[in-house]
Amino acid sequence: MVHVVAAISVAPGRRAEFVEHFKALVPAVHAEQGCIEYGPTIDVQTGIDRQIPLRPDVVTVVEKWESLDALKAHLGAPHMLAFRDKVKGLVLKVELQILQPA
Repeated sequence: MVHVVAAISVAPGRRAEFVEHFKALVPAVHAEQGCIEYGPTIDVQTGIDRQIPLRPDVVTVVEKWESLDALKAHLGAPHMLAFRDKVKGLVLKVELQILQPA
């Protein structure tokens, strides 16, 4: 199994628009072979002192895949290519952490 944490920085003030497009994509990703978990999250104010500062223009995608091959297939899936094209004017930067259980 692999875990992915993807931090997607979007144009200031356009996070809600990005999330709307992203949520439309989620059912297609959930239908992919090897997808265990896939969903968008946003920072929440907690009052916990060790929390990093809130990021109002970041969407963090939390993913779990059965294998690295499933993740690689996801990255090249036609609906992912279409999604990237649709949101290219909104996305400023994408940072991926790809992890495995310890």
